[in-house]
Amino acid sequence: MNQVILITKRGVITLLLALSLAACSSTPEKKEQLTEKQYYEDAQAAMANNRFLLAIEKLQSLESRYPFGRYADQAQLELVYCYYRTIDFESSAITAERFIRLHPDHPDLDYAYYMKGLASYSVDRGLVERFIPTDFSERDMGPARESFDDFNRLINRFPSSEYAEDARQRMIYLRNLLAAYELKAAKFYISRGAYIAAVKRATFIVQNYDRTPSLPEALAIMTKTYRELGLPELANTAEQTLAYNFPQYDGLNDAGKLDYSPQKRQKTTLLNVITFGLLD
Repeated sequence: MNQVILITKRGVITLLLALSLAACSSTPEKKEQLTEKQYYEDAQAAMANNRFLLAIEKLQSLESRYPFGRYADQAQLELVYCYYRTIDFESSAITAERFIRLHPDHPDLDYAYYMKGLASYSVDRGLVERFIPTDFSERDMGPARESFDDFNRLINRFPSSEYAEDARQRMIYLRNLLAAYELKAAKFYISRGAYIAAVKRATFIVQNYDRTPSLPEALAIMTKTYRELGLPELANTAEQTLAYNFPQYDGLNDAGKLDYSPQKRQKTTLLNVITFGLLD
């Protein structure tokens, strides 16, 4: 009887020891809590070694643990750059916009505008496009317009900024790109016989994108479409403007006239009129 009791006691002790060891092994290990300065210095070290994903992790931890700390503002700016370097352009643009909204008087606000402009245009671009050439004038121009506006805000608010000159050069490129997009649309409408839509696009280029490479072709399209629409006076005005400003334009003959005759017009249907010629 005593032997049975002894065995039972040993069993209970063994069970308690096993449960104790299991509890110890299942206790989650607490992560070391770093100081704000340590998080920031670790992020800087990661960036110096091009380990931008690790830098993002450190900066996010700094921001969440010390949102009002000494390095909080700088951490947000560093995040903008790190997101951009990891091709997460959307997060870069969003973070830059948040910084601009929260810190309207920050001494580095011009940098935030500049990075917002870079990231905005790159939002719909990916890693593949770094190696495969693409005609950007065939893309959605929403990001390009937003980028143009961001750079415009930068040079208007900070004309002497160290980023202003680069922003101006990028705006020239974006302006040419936006004009080329409108020109492609105008040519498409002409191919469909949608002359009203085509002349609207060409006129928009003349009014908004002067001094771009697309301007002479836009004037030529205006000349052609006005002739198609039976508006000779407007056609002549566009042609004269083209000949005066771009006498070397390929489509002009020696007399400074555009060699173009209106196409034979087919019977116009109601559907064709409603859709500006896109549907017959």
